[in-house]
Amino acid sequence: MTDIQSMQNPVVKRLKGLKDKKGREEAGEMLVEGEKLMLEAAGMGLAPSEALIEDEQAPRFAALAGRMAACGARVYAVPRRVLEAVCDTRTPQGACAAFSLPAPFDAAAAPARLVALDGVQDPGNVGTIWRTADAAGLDGLLMSRACADPFSPKVQRAAMGSGFRVPVSVTEDLPGMLRALQARGYAVIASSLHGDPFYQGAPRGAERFALVIGNEARGVSDEVMALADVRLKLPMRGGAESLNAAVAAGIMMYELMREK
Repeated sequence: MTDIQSMQNPVVKRLKGLKDKKGREEAGEMLVEGEKLMLEAAGMGLAPSEALIEDEQAPRFAALAGRMAACGARVYAVPRRVLEAVCDTRTPQGACAAFSLPAPFDAAAAPARLVALDGVQDPGNVGTIWRTADAAGLDGLLMSRACADPFSPKVQRAAMGSGFRVPVSVTEDLPGMLRALQARGYAVIASSLHGDPFYQGAPRGAERFALVIGNEARGVSDEVMALADVRLKLPMRGGAESLNAAVAAGIMMYELMREK
């Protein structure tokens, strides 16, 4: 394990750049923080290139350092101040690493049961939906480019490792992707405040579907809504007009998978 002390070290500068979307896209990598998520990423076959371990906690993380090295990463011991500069969290968990971004899927290779996000911009919502999709048994996450970046540290923390287990694809043309899926027999199900009652119209047990969750403020875009095969709304029996996007998505995903 090599020591790094300077903030100006090229490795430190490169890993700091992964906190930004542009840096991630240019490098083809994302920053993964904390032992649990690092092991999850490695376990799912993502390749680490460089890992930082807090020098004062090096004995505690000896097994983690060994695993990262065995996966091909260059492992460095750094002081706390360097780790704080690189990581997105205020109180880093003692280790982080740069991992390769997972490969996206296209319509021809799309998983059977998808949740599609149409402009969901809150990182916490994106990560929570991703994690819930994993728990409910959905196979993939499809996102429009207007969504929060799925590889940001905030999204990955909220996803709690599901971001490595459930594949994701970000598309510039969500309506086009959904039309291509429809041509392959997928049902496009859109959440809508003006749709049919969910518990009556939901196609539970469908073999292939894409459940579309819209932007937190505007909902599903008009272009996507126009091509939906089914439009559904959850009942609002109290005074609230709508639910948080992640909460609504969770209820719908579990209901759609109930007969699986």
